[in-house]
Amino acid sequence: MTTELTRNLGVAGIVLMVVAAAAPITVVVANFPLIILESGSVGAPLMILAATVILLLFSVGYTWMTPHVPDAGAFYAYVDRGLGRRAGLGTAAIALLSYVLLTVSMTCYLGVQAGNLLALWTGVALPWWLISALMIVIVGLLGYRKIDLSAKVLGVVLVLEIVAVVAIDLGVLFSGRALSVAPFSPVEALSGAPGLGLLFAFLGFFGFEATAVFRHEAKDPLRTIPRATYIAVILIGVLYTVSAWLVISGLGADTALAAATENPDGVIVALAGEVVAPIMADIAQLLVVTSMFACMLGFHTIVTRYLFTLGRRGVLPMSLGQAHPTRRAPSRASLWVSGMTATIVVVSALAQLDPVVEIYTWYSGLGAVGVIVMMALTSIAVVRFGATHHAAPASKPVLVLTGIGGLGLLVVLAISLANFPLLVGGAVAAIVCGVILVAAFLAGGLAPKRSVSTDGLVDTVHR
Repeated sequence: MTTELTRNLGVAGIVLMVVAAAAPITVVVANFPLIILESGSVGAPLMILAATVILLLFSVGYTWMTPHVPDAGAFYAYVDRGLGRRAGLGTAAIALLSYVLLTVSMTCYLGVQAGNLLALWTGVALPWWLISALMIVIVGLLGYRKIDLSAKVLGVVLVLEIVAVVAIDLGVLFSGRALSVAPFSPVEALSGAPGLGLLFAFLGFFGFEATAVFRHEAKDPLRTIPRATYIAVILIGVLYTVSAWLVISGLGADTALAAATENPDGVIVALAGEVVAPIMADIAQLLVVTSMFACMLGFHTIVTRYLFTLGRRGVLPMSLGQAHPTRRAPSRASLWVSGMTATIVVVSALAQLDPVVEIYTWYSGLGAVGVIVMMALTSIAVVRFGATHHAAPASKPVLVLTGIGGLGLLVVLAISLANFPLLVGGAVAAIVCGVILVAAFLAGGLAPKRSVSTDGLVDTVHR
């Protein structure tokens, strides 16, 4: 078995993977109402803009350090280089936990949305878990094959999503409805529970680290990764900021909160039907399903690449770091991700958790906190590495901008944690979630590391 993957992804291919994982139409239709609802304000555009600026600052150090990180472990590999192996392995454990939870949350929500659409169009009602199981199989088959097939699927879906989002934006713009500046008011954004709004604003960007996760499949990693990172963050940030402003204006700045509270699942779909054409509501519902599928596939590929890299480095069984002999894809790692996703979905369904109110909200919330923790650790690692790496130290602007971005992430993390009990239904549940993250980090840091020879064989195991 070989450990080398096919290098056929350029900047456009990686950007497609990243933005598709961000799921634009899903963010607009599903996350925007949640940002408004959970924050208790219409400050979503300013929250998204703040997230964009913080991520761009973060990207300065992230892309600078790219040549010094040979692995595709993304956050884990950066923390490993900057803060040491134990911290790196702890970050890897948080990454796996967070992205698996995000994959599961999207899988369950997809089951609900696809089921609703099927019932609306055919009158056939199927349980959400059955549809989710089918989606796991389809995603597993795509993940088993080469990345270019997944990129093509995501590319088609993404183009349709962006066209739909732009259509809704233009519909509002030309509908004659008043365009309010209230969503950009700092006072408005800081009212209510801004931490939860920021948390779900960042959730719309998650998956952008895939620019580094696909390192082993990039044609020219040293050029492809930095360019794809900046393009992805700017594209997502501009699209979401403008769309959030126009959507809130379309709903009415004074009534958007009430509308999102009354009907969070359908308020944007109804708006699309009003400002574009009645058929647009049906198109938006269909695209939400395909978008969630693309998001699920995107998260699946990210977890797969984490397992593949950890297998290559000897942290996990070496078999996970082996590529398929003919497909040159991390097929075995992909099977493991499908298995983990299916297991958690089955357990959650047997526990009779609500797929939206509990599974999606809790799992994605915890996954979002985990990703922000990883990003904060990565910022610290970049600053430390850049300041102490004597052979090629980072310039002062890189260190300062990265430090500001890291500080911003720590502030977002602190505000999110302060408001997290409101999301999961109490302080006890929030503490349990915190304990899970800490336990994952500590367990990862204690994982054994095998020394891997050049022929891929494991020589020894170290503690």
